[in-house]
Amino acid sequence: MRVGFFQFSPLFGEIKRNLDTVTARLSGLDCDLLVLPELFASGYQFVSKSEVEALAEPVPGGLTTERLLELARDRNMHLVAGLPERDGDRCYNSAVLVGPSGLIGRYRKTHLFYEETLFFAPGDTGFRVWDIGTARIGVMICFDWFYPESARTLALNGADILCHPSNLVLPYCPAAMVTRCLENRVFAITANRTGWEERGGKKRLTYIGQSEVVTPRGRIVHRASGDQEELWVGEVDPLEARDKSLNPMNDLFRDRRPEHYRV
Repeated sequence: MRVGFFQFSPLFGEIKRNLDTVTARLSGLDCDLLVLPELFASGYQFVSKSEVEALAEPVPGGLTTERLLELARDRNMHLVAGLPERDGDRCYNSAVLVGPSGLIGRYRKTHLFYEETLFFAPGDTGFRVWDIGTARIGVMICFDWFYPESARTLALNGADILCHPSNLVLPYCPAAMVTRCLENRVFAITANRTGWEERGGKKRLTYIGQSEVVTPRGRIVHRASGDQEELWVGEVDPLEARDKSLNPMNDLFRDRRPEHYRV
């Protein structure tokens, strides 16, 4: 299975231009599953709730989802990508999973980071897994990685690959995803962005790049640079994630003892 990510620096508020950038870079690409960053078409550093509402889109039906659906059909691939979603009077930091046959699923970010708590409603979808035929896909967004329960829930629900759209500013995630993959025996594709934003007199946010693909045994297949645009695709075998045995005596999930994990 060919999987990958596109790491780049979106321009804030320039949804059509950012979508055009992605479409152009993915032209001619041979890939089964590609992950794009969190809020990849809108940008991240909002200054007001009204700004979020102006850039948020319905799912389905919004420009971003429709362009992603068109791209998935044209390239015969699956895409996971983050966007601001509007649903009634609420906005969510969301991600969609689309494929050649249409919209497969939507995830709303569970653990909101910093000023996201001012602009977005907490996600209400829970952690879901979708079977795309070649693999079972779970989605989490950026700061969700900080909570081990996110990856563990997806793994217990059968995910082979964790798709992780991100706008990382803290330095810890690239190394930590090795542990998340080891403790759950899953693949992870983290798609981060690069560049910086400094809007409305706020403190500059500098994004750390370092998008990566990690195997169930904690091997970093590829890690991008911290500041350069990169489109990367490589091969993985998702079936590796279904073997939870560590040795002839230990199975990662069979040996769990939930009765002792209660607080």
